[in-house]
Amino acid sequence: MIDAASSVRLVDQYCHGVLRTELGLGTFETYLGPAAGAPPASGTTFFDTQTGFAVRRWCPPLLGLEPHCPPAHYLARRRELGVVEAGRRLLRGTGIATYLVDTGLPGDLAGPAELAAAGAAQAREIVRLELLAEQVADTSGTVESFLANLAEAVHGAAGTAVAFTTVAAGRLADPAEPPGPGEVRGAAGRWLAGRRVGDPLTDPVLLRHLLWAALATGLPLQLHIGVRDPMPLAGFAAATAGLGTDLVLLHGYPHHRTAAHLAGAYPHVYADLGPALAQTGARAAAVLAEILELAPFGKLLFSSGARGLPELHVVGAHSFRDALGRVLGGWVTDGAWSRRDAERVATMLAAGNAGRVYGLAG
Repeated sequence: MIDAASSVRLVDQYCHGVLRTELGLGTFETYLGPAAGAPPASGTTFFDTQTGFAVRRWCPPLLGLEPHCPPAHYLARRRELGVVEAGRRLLRGTGIATYLVDTGLPGDLAGPAELAAAGAAQAREIVRLELLAEQVADTSGTVESFLANLAEAVHGAAGTAVAFTTVAAGRLADPAEPPGPGEVRGAAGRWLAGRRVGDPLTDPVLLRHLLWAALATGLPLQLHIGVRDPMPLAGFAAATAGLGTDLVLLHGYPHHRTAAHLAGAYPHVYADLGPALAQTGARAAAVLAEILELAPFGKLLFSSGARGLPELHVVGAHSFRDALGRVLGGWVTDGAWSRRDAERVATMLAAGNAGRVYGLAG
């Protein structure tokens, strides 16, 4: 282990807000499972996952309990403290100094300002492109007004947000070229004609248009990979090289090695470390070592990827620090790295790279 890993300041370069409501055992447990929201198999529990075990390892001491206490005891203590106080203790136990918050998920989630106050930290907003377009469509009556209002909304968001994010890039067959104006107008007309208020944006032409509109602002663009192989995005990465806009590949696990390869292959492409480590729990050090085999150290960014539960912010932060300390500390012990270099790289991964990509002060 190296001391810097346990105390290094963190910039959480991708997360969501936390729930404002009290949770029962069943609801709490769903947030420990896959993002798709499928329930556990009958007779089983998502506490029996790497994430569940990590919650029981890192979170109870922050609420005055012993590590690895039973889930029912932990949730009883959580209810005793109340959702506000428990959230405050948990978030302030992460060591996260800055949260970059995707506000595009539905639900009763705290916004960036609330998250910052609870965690005694700073927070900035990440704007989800699909939600922005859907909100514009809800208040635009014609194709012309929709496209004009959308351009204005993207430009306006770029003035306040720290980045754009999209879940569409990995699903598009070929986002490497922007669609032409006529193609965009035709797609907008078809989508608006058949759309009801609240319907999600799935039209591939409009999604490509959104990607390229965001690229033109110069803000970093975060691309959700999910469980997909990110290699098909190589064409998009090649097409956007030299534009001055950084791309950040999110949630690459189990294709984390491919994401790391793409980050090394293109100067404007970065890879997210977050859920790959949070989801693998006790195996996080092995996963981090695999990523560090392929990507230059200046191209990797810490995140928690947390959604809903402050516990997931805790797990993300502590899993990252623990894995970082084990991997870099081992290399120092073996004589492969100096302690000074290990501490410098730890600071880069934890906060320095994110500060450079997103233009954060300090």
